[in-house]
Amino acid sequence: MWQYFSKSVLLLTLAVALCCGLYPLALWSLGQLAFPSQANGSLVFGDDGKPVGSRLIAQPFTRDGYFQPRPSAASYNAAASASSSLAASNYALRDRVARTLGPMASYAGGAKSGQLVSADVERWFAEDRYQKQPHIVAQWASQHASLAQGWVKADPAHVAYVDNWAKRHPDSVARFARDNPALPKPNTVDLAVVFFQNFAEENPGKFPGPAVQGKGPETGIQPVSTGPEIQSMFFDMWREDHPDAGLRDLPGDLVTTSASGLDPHITLDNAEYQLDRIAGQWASDLKRDPAAVRTEIEQILQENASAPFGGLAGEKFINVLEVNLQLRKRYGAPS
Repeated sequence: MWQYFSKSVLLLTLAVALCCGLYPLALWSLGQLAFPSQANGSLVFGDDGKPVGSRLIAQPFTRDGYFQPRPSAASYNAAASASSSLAASNYALRDRVARTLGPMASYAGGAKSGQLVSADVERWFAEDRYQKQPHIVAQWASQHASLAQGWVKADPAHVAYVDNWAKRHPDSVARFARDNPALPKPNTVDLAVVFFQNFAEENPGKFPGPAVQGKGPETGIQPVSTGPEIQSMFFDMWREDHPDAGLRDLPGDLVTTSASGLDPHITLDNAEYQLDRIAGQWASDLKRDPAAVRTEIEQILQENASAPFGGLAGEKFINVLEVNLQLRKRYGAPS
């Protein structure tokens, strides 16, 4: 009996030493010697020697002077890597794509060829008529209650703003409770649609947007008719009201998420589409000729673009983090 037990213990000890000690040590040593960068996460370092990201994981860039990565359903959180899993029939997918398109869509031809549609979206919104009916905001909230509720939940300032509205409009809250007996004591999110309907009546051609610093209420929200929020949120409704407007095609990866939500690359076509915005911002910051800056950034893109299998297959991609670091190295920090 002891003989079999001792052999089992010896076999277990050898297996643990080999599989949990020697084998991992051998792989770690090989990785550190032959592939030190990949073995340590493909980290990218700044001029100060500190890591600023990984070549393998996308991160958000919001300044106009930088290239932006693909949208991410995981909010670029590597611990929550996931796709959106939204079906093509899901309006939430259409809304997300439309919000991305709104501030950057441009006309494909005609007298306004190359011009952004965002200014026309704002003018249409200020007229406050959709499908020949008044109150665009009320129609938006009524047709898409989940989006209206999502707006309320998106920011504590939004919750506070709707709470203050509810205190000032007890009759509207009471009427909602009567019409919805299953919600005798509605919370702030429940009141989203009725809030927007009332807001549209009191503020035609306006939307509760971010207040200019020092000019808004304590909640940081005030009625606005212009700005990125209007351009993005109401682009889809504007498009439905203007179906004949010819718009320039955009690269698909500009508005679609990857399966992981962390794709660090964008196509060269995507980067070229963003080029005018980026060059214009750097030219403004540096007080330089936009055409000259555009040529320089175009050269950076070409130098950093590569296709799979050494260029033998597929289209060219760029790594967003690496290119943005090149821009920072060449032009310095944005103003």
